[in-house]
Amino acid sequence: MMAFRKTMAIIAITFLSMLTQAQSVSSSDNVKGIEKSIKPYRIHTSGKQVTIKSIKDIKSVIVWTSGGHRIVEHRDVNTANYSFRITVREKIFFIRLQLSDGKTYSEKIGVE
Repeated sequence: MMAFRKTMAIIAITFLSMLTQAQSVSSSDNVKGIEKSIKPYRIHTSGKQVTIKSIKDIKSVIVWTSGGHRIVEHRDVNTANYSFRITVREKIFFIRLQLSDGKTYSEKIGVE
């Protein structure tokens, strides 16, 4: 009985030490995640109307449904604000933006 208690104590201590290490690693990952989440644009939805506002000019916009059908594809937008209306019944979409600095961003959005 005493050997069983010692074994359980060792397992508990080992588990707690691994749990403590895992928390410290995940908290540093959260800091990195915050840095990556800063984007030079915002996407606003109001019903089926979608508006993209960017700090830099938007070079191109591609929007497709979760089924893979493209519904918007505009190149040479060259403005910091871009709006479009969703004309299909889907609720989940993917947006790919290319900004004037050449960087490309992808994001999943939902509309009502």
